[in-house]
Amino acid sequence: MDAETERRVAENRDNWDDRARVHAVSPFYEVERLVSDHGYVSPAAHRDLEVLLPHLGSQGLAGRSVLHLQCHIGTDTLCWERLGAAEVWGLDFSPVSLELAREIAERAGAHATFVEGDARHAADVIDRQFDVIVTGTGALEWLPELASWARSVARLLRPDGVLLVRDDHPLLGALVYESLEIHGDYLSGGVDDYEDDGSYVPGTAGTIEHTAAHNWNHDFQELVGGLLAAGLVIEDFRESPYAEWRSLPCLVETPDGWTMPEGSPRIPLTFAVVARRPK
Repeated sequence: MDAETERRVAENRDNWDDRARVHAVSPFYEVERLVSDHGYVSPAAHRDLEVLLPHLGSQGLAGRSVLHLQCHIGTDTLCWERLGAAEVWGLDFSPVSLELAREIAERAGAHATFVEGDARHAADVIDRQFDVIVTGTGALEWLPELASWARSVARLLRPDGVLLVRDDHPLLGALVYESLEIHGDYLSGGVDDYEDDGSYVPGTAGTIEHTAAHNWNHDFQELVGGLLAAGLVIEDFRESPYAEWRSLPCLVETPDGWTMPEGSPRIPLTFAVVARRPK
């Protein structure tokens, strides 16, 4: 990693340390509900499982191990145990996020192992393999490139293991999450450097001390090409008109997530890829 990329990643880590403290007390992450209701599962985790289940066979998650990459404060990580996984791990590069994840897991009576590390090199800090690897919405844009990430995923998957990626659609990066006009690059290779004293969570303006943040563009050619080059087989690809957060100002909230208002152009807001490591 070159010095400039190292600087950007370090600034992102500081930024996410700040975000973790803010997010842990925000209603957006429903920490108190997860702690008090041991049967509660977030809508995002339910939607992840809906995409994943057809690729797990009749066994489903029962008896399977799950690794959640870029797990942040671990709220969705805990949901995988509640959805039936036998063993759950989470990895994140933010030590404050992981400290809070462990506290939340303990309070919720959950059993999860959390490891600090860069998702691009997760296989260097986790010496085992998993049946399922998942990565959630808003994750990939924080990685400078996806080739090493895909190789690490392949090393961490058991033969016949499955990867689920469900994330914001790369079109939103070209729209700069602002409007329906193209303001930025869609194709891979660009980086968006910006300052923000809040996060995507409502009511957080002015709460972030380390305001520098950096997001990288990743188009489908880079994502799918990286997975194929790492030896994985693509089994499913989906695009959805629903988002997990208000990723454009015009979106309206529905039981299925945030979506375009009635009468507006139908555009994809999230996507999902399922890939398998061959036996």
